[in-house]
Amino acid sequence: MNYTLQFRDVFAASDLLLDGLALTLELSVVTMLSGLVIGITGAAARVYGPNWLKRPVGVYVEVIRNTPLIVQLFLIFFGLPSAGLKFDAATAAMIALSINLGAYSIEILRAGLEAIPKSQIEAGQSLGMTGLQIFRYVIIFPALKLMYPALASQFVLLMLATSVVSQISAQDLFHMASIVQSRTFRDFECYIVVAAAYLALALVFRLLFALLYQLVFARRTSSR
Repeated sequence: MNYTLQFRDVFAASDLLLDGLALTLELSVVTMLSGLVIGITGAAARVYGPNWLKRPVGVYVEVIRNTPLIVQLFLIFFGLPSAGLKFDAATAAMIALSINLGAYSIEILRAGLEAIPKSQIEAGQSLGMTGLQIFRYVIIFPALKLMYPALASQFVLLMLATSVVSQISAQDLFHMASIVQSRTFRDFECYIVVAAAYLALALVFRLLFALLYQLVFARRTSSR
């Protein structure tokens, strides 16, 4: 095998790759926030909600977790226009990724909510706290702390999964890399750069999540 790596042409198109990187970051951050909101709301509904609410949330979780992300993405981008709902590629990607992450977040946070001792809840009730106050001050913080590592890992996996949105021509990092590859014909070099970029993003996100844990959970706990 006699092959010489040549990255010059790939780096010459760095503006395209940076544009794709920007969309990948935007998709990741927006989806992480919306997925967390869906996860907290859905987990609370599954654990503390009435039966008429628990069942549809449970169906949502099972359907999303047992179907491929790319199928969900295609249903939103290609299927919904038949029903009169049409989204551009970036919006469809955000919706699909949020729905997907939300389902996984619900199950992760449900385990955390169920791990909270009933004695803590009863203590809040004895103090005259409302159900919302108990959830806010007694339940959700310990549950988030308990399940934080699993949530952080799921968020990083979600960031890596954003590459699938290139299949609907959303101009993320992977899609832009494909354009660069088609122009330069430097397949190996192009995807080495992309792999390195995703690796760097994953490491940066893990570092940020570790710092966030120290700021939100570790210090707050030690100060009590």
